[in-house]
Amino acid sequence: MTTALIVGAGSGLSASLARKFSERGHDVFLAARDTEKLAGLAAETGARTLQCDASNRDSMAAVFEALDTAASPIEIAVYNPSARVRGGIEELDPQAVQDAIMVTAFGAFLMAQQAARRMVPNGSGTILFTGASAGVKGYPLSAPFAMGKFALRGLCQSLARELHPKGVHVGHFVIDGGIENASRPERISPADNPDSMLDPDAIADSYLHFIDQPRSSWAWEIELRPWVEKF
Repeated sequence: MTTALIVGAGSGLSASLARKFSERGHDVFLAARDTEKLAGLAAETGARTLQCDASNRDSMAAVFEALDTAASPIEIAVYNPSARVRGGIEELDPQAVQDAIMVTAFGAFLMAQQAARRMVPNGSGTILFTGASAGVKGYPLSAPFAMGKFALRGLCQSLARELHPKGVHVGHFVIDGGIENASRPERISPADNPDSMLDPDAIADSYLHFIDQPRSSWAWEIELRPWVEKF
């Protein structure tokens, strides 16, 4: 058994990943600001929950210190959090923009650093980051999200070149489209356009395929979108 950590856990993709990690026999940890919302998922998957402010270095360090007490070493770390601030450049609140970038990008660095410190000595492990189309193309009125996701993608590319030779697989997933969420009816593909949003279980399967890639043919980035999505 090995440990799998999901930072920014919630419904949707995180829940799909938690279920699949549990089915594969991983010791699952779910980290989020609000752990109460994870009670049902934790009971379903046998996961343990940890309170975490992803953009705070002490909070992230505390998560990994808790993992150090687990019976199995950490083998998988997934970073899902992001923050959006919409608006024209003239009106954006600088503090809100800074906070958003801290969550989307700096928190990812904090998780990666803590995970690498534990995986590199073992010569194995996988660190995954959930990106977005905003990380490869900036949209109007969405500069803070683009800034954070571009930074996330740059972090992942750099880490892949640094850590792949050390046995640690790094992956960035460009999610180009909305993800279905059973707890939010508006986030379900309508009957007249059934493939307009990504199925979180299908995305999670791609994460598992990535984790299982032979080292002789590792990828560092995968782009996923519904077939109806324009690109």
